[in-house]
Amino acid sequence: MNIKNKILLVDDEPDILEFLSYNLIKEGYLLETASNGKEAIAIAKAYIPDLVILDIMMPEMDGIEVCRHLRAIKELKHSLIAFLTARGEEFTQIAALDSGGDDFIQKPIRPSLLISRVKALLRRSNTNELLPATPIKLGDIELDFEKFLVTKGGKTIHLARKEFELLAMLVGKPGKVFRRNEILNQVWGTDVIVGTRTIDVHIRKLREKLGDSMIKTIKGVGYKIDY
Repeated sequence: MNIKNKILLVDDEPDILEFLSYNLIKEGYLLETASNGKEAIAIAKAYIPDLVILDIMMPEMDGIEVCRHLRAIKELKHSLIAFLTARGEEFTQIAALDSGGDDFIQKPIRPSLLISRVKALLRRSNTNELLPATPIKLGDIELDFEKFLVTKGGKTIHLARKEFELLAMLVGKPGKVFRRNEILNQVWGTDVIVGTRTIDVHIRKLREKLGDSMIKTIKGVGYKIDY
């Protein structure tokens, strides 16, 4: 039996909601469901899920807009968000990641594959294997790993969980060049399927929040934090 992680499942199709709910509850997860974006945001604020499985294609408020709202709620900064989508176009994935998503689960999906992906995401979340025990300070930036808190010049910077883990990895070894495959394996894990564009989007978001000069691109290789 897994740790009793809390999951919020959001989909506007009742059949999919019922089918996926059955399999997640059967696996032992604590589950809440929502059939639209506004309902999902209200439930998430009160429920504080460990993982949100969020359909992209919904009427009125699509999954990408919902994700942006969720990422603006500081109590949900530790929550993972996986998009449930039948669309595989690159521009959709980039927009979803840009809004703060952590992964994709493609429709149609077999129950065994759904559970495997959910376990992989939550396993990375529960172990915190990337995070040192004590705070790290680099220049005017400080990371507090117990509080998942980043400050720059004393000002709090709000990061999504994967942004925090990526920054923690880079800051932990300043000057070291991390290759793309190494970043994917350490931050997302070998059993979570994401593309290299995922890294680019998260690096861009970090630069927007922390400044362009901190994270350096080594063309054809990867990224590093400057001293």
